Amino acid sequence: MTSISLINGRVLGPDGVFEKRDVHVGGGLIEERPARSGERLDCGGLFILPGLVDVHGDQFEREVHPRPGVDIPFPVALLSVDRLLLANGITTAFHGLTLSWEPGQRSLDAGRQFMAALDRARPGMIAEHRVQLRWETFAFDAVGDIEAWLGAAPRPALAFNDHTTSTLEKVAAGRHQKLEQWASRAGVTAGRYLELVEEAARNKADVPAMIERLAGVARRSAAVMLAHDLADGAEQARFRSLGATVAEFPLTEAVAQDAAGRGEEIVLGAPNVVRGGSHTGALTAEDAVAAGTCTVLASDYYYPSMIAAVGKLAARGVATRAEAWALVSSNAARSMQLDDRGEISAGRRADLVIAEWPEGGEPLVRAVVAGGTITRFGW
Repeated sequence: MTSISLINGRVLGPDGVFEKRDVHVGGGLIEERPARSGERLDCGGLFILPGLVDVHGDQFEREVHPRPGVDIPFPVALLSVDRLLLANGITTAFHGLTLSWEPGQRSLDAGRQFMAALDRARPGMIAEHRVQLRWETFAFDAVGDIEAWLGAAPRPALAFNDHTTSTLEKVAAGRHQKLEQWASRAGVTAGRYLELVEEAARNKADVPAMIERLAGVARRSAAVMLAHDLADGAEQARFRSLGATVAEFPLTEAVAQDAAGRGEEIVLGAPNVVRGGSHTGALTAEDAVAAGTCTVLASDYYYPSMIAAVGKLAARGVATRAEAWALVSSNAARSMQLDDRGEISAGRRADLVIAEWPEGGEPLVRAVVAGGTITRFGW
């Protein structure tokens, strides 16, 4: 961390207004005044914006497992992830770590390896790497580990996810187009995958009690809880009663509207905006932003999508530049209860993006400050 003054930039203030002023960084924080000695970086013609907070991203899976049966050593993969995050303006990342009954890359053993490797790698990384524990609610073997991880620092978030029920329903209806893909990811045959789904489904009667158990641990740990991929308002209400404050990737407009009416944060995928719709036929994120039923955009499976989505929303007049940027910065930080970042004001973490942002175009990152450390890209 060094002392640095970013001068002459167009700064996005906490009030959503851009103004030409200087931003001073020292000791990893934004400061009122410049240090007596330190670097001065002329940002004339550039925007100075809060660093992006990615509340759910799993592109790291492709860095660790770029092809079926191919594993890259964690030190190599995680360093690549760190640099990818920075290049796309992401200064805080919650890695969506799926903990399932599946073998392979989403197994409990793979999750244990990832958590241990991330702890070892953190000292050498620049962005702040956090974890969203995305628990498949039929995966009872993972419960003890999740309870332990919820007491760790930095505190993980906990997402409740049930793809077991929908998988069984799709198989029963003959709609299992992704079966081979799921089986390949798990490293088993399609037949064996179906057997594993059915074995996991035997836990169904005990799932509600296990959800309540983990929700209790999360509440005591002050961990943020997210209800993931819900299509049923009653289910959303149930998770809300257990302490979930974020609706993540709601599958229906009714669930999203209910969450919005209660002032909850609603997360959709930024790739949805970039592609012009959901690849699974779920809600269209651009429409949801316009309707007020999406307050946060996450990278989901593609890190560059966040900053690209911001540019597209602003260019199309769906949101102002400040409103679009809030979806990936201040709103995202608020959803994860991180009150030390997400806006540019004295005393906050020095997480900043310095970017070109042509009228009608997309932001181009020229430098990122993450926790006070600056990384330049083509400066």
